[in-house]
Amino acid sequence: MSDVAIRVEGLSKQYRIGARPARYKMLRDTLAGMIATPVRALRSGAAFRGRNGRDPKDGDQKFWALKDLSFEVRRGEVVGIIGRNGAGKSTLLKILSRITEPTTGYADVYGRIGSLLEVGTGFHPELTGRENVYLNGAILGMRRAEIDRKFDEIVTFSEVETFIDTPVKHYSSGMYLRLAFAVAAYLDPEILIVDEVLAVGDREFQKKCLGKIDDVSGQGRTVLFVSHNMSVVKSLCRRSVLLEQGQIACDGETSQVIGHYLSDAITASRVSLEDWGDRVTSGEGRLKEFEIFDGTGSPTNRVSIGDAVGFAIHAELFRPFFDPCFALIIHNSLGEPILNLRSLHDGLRFGMVQGRVSVRVWVKSIGLYPGRYFLSPCVMDRREKDIDFTKLCCILEIDPAPGPHGDLQLDPAWGKYWVPAVWCQSLSDSG
Repeated sequence: MSDVAIRVEGLSKQYRIGARPARYKMLRDTLAGMIATPVRALRSGAAFRGRNGRDPKDGDQKFWALKDLSFEVRRGEVVGIIGRNGAGKSTLLKILSRITEPTTGYADVYGRIGSLLEVGTGFHPELTGRENVYLNGAILGMRRAEIDRKFDEIVTFSEVETFIDTPVKHYSSGMYLRLAFAVAAYLDPEILIVDEVLAVGDREFQKKCLGKIDDVSGQGRTVLFVSHNMSVVKSLCRRSVLLEQGQIACDGETSQVIGHYLSDAITASRVSLEDWGDRVTSGEGRLKEFEIFDGTGSPTNRVSIGDAVGFAIHAELFRPFFDPCFALIIHNSLGEPILNLRSLHDGLRFGMVQGRVSVRVWVKSIGLYPGRYFLSPCVMDRREKDIDFTKLCCILEIDPAPGPHGDLQLDPAWGKYWVPAVWCQSLSDSG
């Protein structure tokens, strides 16, 4: 037997943007259209234009979600699939899971697949949790006796015992996720595909899921794992594949691939955010620019540990917002968030605002250990729901301190952040 679990060759997927599938037409619709079309054409002057008023030569706009991917995954490998939003990760997993078909190329999958791509994937909302477990098992090709053997483990892991006979349409998103993951992981898939959905669960359940993925891989099964949490990817996956604009940008040892993934962050004291691709946005506003300053107000993206540092965020709000919240997330070298600064938390109130808005925040003494950090500016509404969030877009360098803090001996193995403290000998021990 071949040791290849997944083989992808020349895989591409194209979508048409703006194209709508034509609805089924009855005879009366066709006859009415034949009469009405010449009249509309004469009125609009569009007699030689295609459907929906477009010139036939223009065609629909085409978008390649994936373009000419080729790679193999061996049996028992745990492979991370990483990339910024829109890179093609979810499209790839849907093709491998046989949810959608490729435009060109092919993907051969050797073994039974358990997929968790969205919360409640494959669940029927009208069926109970119990019925959905058996339905999913049947879809995977399992016999009832096999599902019976695993059923108690699935329910125990998912922590939904009380509601197992309740229709899943009444489940919370967390309950959906717990049961969906348990089904995908426990029904003995030879290949487990897990998308970013673990971000939905609480911290304790995430730990259980990651532990189960580790167990699955230890049993010689193949795992494809998609996450924006680089520290988790590094802990689970020896190998990772980086997708950029639908193509493989890097395939290899996980640390090297993560370094490549973060390398497009901008090293500058002033960064335009207008065209930054990796963002979460509601469309109600746009981050425009981001700036970094030292303690004197001079533009720089390098400061020393213990020094003051300032950040400025410039945005445009397209409609009125009451007390919007500006934020800055600081990530370590793996992209893991370690500091979160928010204007609402520190008492900044705007009232009702619209249009251009700029804020500046100062940190009097930055205690981050020397190294490279990544910054993610954000603007949210007063409930702290994202209006526009640009991920890992620029770099802050922290240098060892040459001044009053120059004698600090900081080993990253024992910490990530330094704060000044006052030490004294206890009077009770002084004799």
